[in-house]
Amino acid sequence: MQQTKVSLLIFIFFISLFLISTVSAHSGRTNSKGCHNKKSDNTYHCHKKNKKSKETKITSTKIRVIDGDTIHLGNKKIRFSGIDAPEKNQTCSLNGETIFCGIIAKKKLEQKISKNIVKCVKEGLDRYNRIIAECFVNDQSLSSFLVRSGYAFAYKKYSNKFVEDENYAKTNKLGLWNTIFEYPWKFREKR
Repeated sequence: MQQTKVSLLIFIFFISLFLISTVSAHSGRTNSKGCHNKKSDNTYHCHKKNKKSKETKITSTKIRVIDGDTIHLGNKKIRFSGIDAPEKNQTCSLNGETIFCGIIAKKKLEQKISKNIVKCVKEGLDRYNRIIAECFVNDQSLSSFLVRSGYAFAYKKYSNKFVEDENYAKTNKLGLWNTIFEYPWKFREKR
């Protein structure tokens, strides 16, 4: 009789675990990195994978924002993958006034990072030997945040990952989409 009670308790325990994990599971579709756009608050976030990833992860609290798509984490220079933000000296026009859109993009990134820990997933190196990575604060992609709020652009030459975010910002005239601007890659061609 005692053994039957113990077996029943063990069975109930495992059924409870199964039900809890099923209820808390994510029902939306995610990309290959476990990320997706969250419709309830229009953010891009990622879920932690259970399997050990072969990707190199870089984390630091020592952060310096260089511009709208480049940061230093400790002694590592990281260029955000899939996006392009205005150069620091790049200007745009808002209601006939010249504004420094590169500085504005940098400030938006600084505000988003604030005093948070930044975690990056390395994707490779660029021709300048910078680490190419997607970086996150509180599981939200900084690249998605910048593009979706209109302070960076999907860099379609290298990736289509943030095209949806760009379309959202463009449709809603967010950030730089409310100005007269030149794409950063066109601006650099003229230098």
